[in-house]
Formats: sequence, structure tokens, C-alpha cells
Amino acid sequence: MSVAIIKLISTNRKDADSIARQIKSIAQAANVKSRGPVPLPTRRISQTTRKTPAADGSHTYEKWELRIHKRLIQIDGSEQALRQVMRIPVPDTVQIEIGLS
Repeated sequence: MSVAIIKLISTNRKDADSIARQIKSIAQAANVKSRGPVPLPTRRISQTTRKTPAADGSHTYEKWELRIHKRLIQIDGSEQALRQVMRIPVPDTVQIEIGLS
């Protein structure tokens, strides 16, 4: 029996969680065993820039941060359930990786 591992990567936590809930409900409707969503560690990318581009201005800085949220879901291999998962409308902020093992 194969297992599908679905990895959701997003900069918007709410979008990733809503897609994870939809995948979970598809698995429950198809009576397929599933595990997750497991929240993986959030990656934080920070960037510090100067407010003024000229050298004569005040020495003030702005800090920007990008957070990348990841969720991991495992579904026991059911072709019907995986086809329904692939039909989910995915927003542009969410990236899905599906692997079979």
C-alpha cells in the first residue's frame, strides 16, 4: 500500500490551514486513513534596510520579515482521494508538493 505525503508551503498561514482542512475532509469522506496536518518549523527571513538612500540622512532603519509556513499531511494511497485533492482550487500563496512512497 502506498502513502501520499502532501507538503503545503505558504507565506499566508490561514491559506495553508484552509487547504489542509480541505484535504483532511476529503480523506475523511473517502474513509482513508490520514495523519496530520503537522506544522513544521516556520522559517523567518528578515531583511534590514536603510530608510534613506542618501548617505547624508539620518541613520534610521526598517526591518522586514517574511515568514514561510509549512504543513505536512500523510494519506494512505487511495487513487480516488488523490484525484479529489488535485482538484482543490489552490490560491497563489500556497505551494503543494505531493510525493508517493
